[in-house]
Amino acid sequence: MSNSEMNWKKLGNILKPSPDIWWMHGYTGASFVRTVGNELWMYVTGRDKQGESRIGIVRGIIEDDVWTTLSIDENPVLDLGEMGCFDESGVSYPWITEHNGDLYMYYVGWVAGSKNRFMVFIGLAKSTDNGLSFHRVSKAPVLDRTPSEPLGTGSCSVYIKDGVWKMYYTAYEPWITGGEQSIPVYNVKYAESLDGVHWQRNGKAVLDFKNSGEHIIAKPHPIFEDNMYKLWYCYRGHTYRIGYAESENGVDFVRKDADAGIDVSVEGWDSEMIEYPNLFDYQGKRYMIYCGNTYGKTGLGLAVLNQ
Repeated sequence: MSNSEMNWKKLGNILKPSPDIWWMHGYTGASFVRTVGNELWMYVTGRDKQGESRIGIVRGIIEDDVWTTLSIDENPVLDLGEMGCFDESGVSYPWITEHNGDLYMYYVGWVAGSKNRFMVFIGLAKSTDNGLSFHRVSKAPVLDRTPSEPLGTGSCSVYIKDGVWKMYYTAYEPWITGGEQSIPVYNVKYAESLDGVHWQRNGKAVLDFKNSGEHIIAKPHPIFEDNMYKLWYCYRGHTYRIGYAESENGVDFVRKDADAGIDVSVEGWDSEMIEYPNLFDYQGKRYMIYCGNTYGKTGLGLAVLNQ
């Protein structure tokens, strides 16, 4: 399939926030899907009544392109960090990488209430029981401040290729100030590791902003196939959209957002914005979950790639 023919068919709003589930009372945000037997386990970012985010498991199956929820865990699989730590106000944006039978969950930890409203850094938790529980590798971030990146790190993706751990991650740039509310600015950068814990960064953005009205590129999801690197992400000027880019070397990407094959709907839960794509293959088909209006307040959607 040429990229110009890529087209996603939307399959509906499959998960909504629920007052009955305390950790996803108000939002079902950025999430990650993994296959466990015939089931799909969604590691969902939920928010409670206070707006604090945690990560919990929602189990389901897809039959004839219809999602059915089998169960929702009563409690999150990853809770808030200790007071004073980088994730005391929330954990979110999970990405899970398997290595030697263990699962490494990279996540974003939040601290609320600073001058610029919040600070975020990437943390790491590990599972030795196939994702039923996770323990923090460290109380500190795995991608902390550096002199060249002093403002924070956000949503990331990690995969292992030729024995090297490769990460695409969100790096914060100086905030836009002077209006009623400060506005975050961030782009996607690249790092490598030999153990998944200690990372070397080159400081170079792998994607460029299209124009001065754009200030966010985030939630990267890479796939290596057809002898090239393909990258899905979300980008934002006024509101979020899902974008797509390609690269021959995995570092220098050319944006081809018109080829993403998915956009907002004419009306309804995802008519204002779509964001936070996560792709997965299941029973011979490629699917995408994503968030709609208001960053997950209206829930998660499912789409299938037409082939």
